[in-house]
Amino acid sequence: MPIQAVLFDFDGTLADTLPLSFDAFRRVFETYENVTLSDEQITAKFGPTEDDIIRLNVSDASKAPAAIEDYYSFYENHFHARVSMPRDIAHMLEDLSGQGVRMVIITGKSRRALDVSLNKLGIEKFFFSTVSGDEVDRPKPDPEGIFKALKLLGLSKEEAIFVGDSSADIKAGKSAGLWTIGAHWFETVQTTLFSPEPDDVLTNVRDLVELVRQTRT
Repeated sequence: MPIQAVLFDFDGTLADTLPLSFDAFRRVFETYENVTLSDEQITAKFGPTEDDIIRLNVSDASKAPAAIEDYYSFYENHFHARVSMPRDIAHMLEDLSGQGVRMVIITGKSRRALDVSLNKLGIEKFFFSTVSGDEVDRPKPDPEGIFKALKLLGLSKEEAIFVGDSSADIKAGKSAGLWTIGAHWFETVQTTLFSPEPDDVLTNVRDLVELVRQTRT
């Protein structure tokens, strides 16, 4: 069946934003908890939105609002210095759009962080819709966001594929019954060894474009 839509994770899949997120979280926890966390320790906290990660891990709840604002200030102010729009990702989005493929982002990021990221990268125009972490009750690995996207698109699970860089992404995609692809085209990814195994692992975005094209010819 021809693929009509591609559903994407965001961090580590469409943009190399994970190093910036790690540094923003690290700054927050150094400031408010006097502890320096490794990338792996921060990744272990992923699932909730940025706001909820901070609320859950700042011991003085009265300081959480300030800590959250500090996170977003660091993230936004350092974005252009740390994150760029890779040419191959831009070409992938242009090519898929040119094929008439609709695209949706399903991310654990908050709406605030996602909007900052999309605005600064200038890629909002490519997406039919976006589903952020604070717009679902159950974040990935639960497939709620995927089902929400399919409903918005008016498509069956056979007409879409899901692409992500973490085991939570793979679990969500497979739980939803979608053809699920592990993305390993950025240097920094959330998961190096997927569990469960995705249907495919791609290290080049051109392979994704070609894979979709083959289903539509």
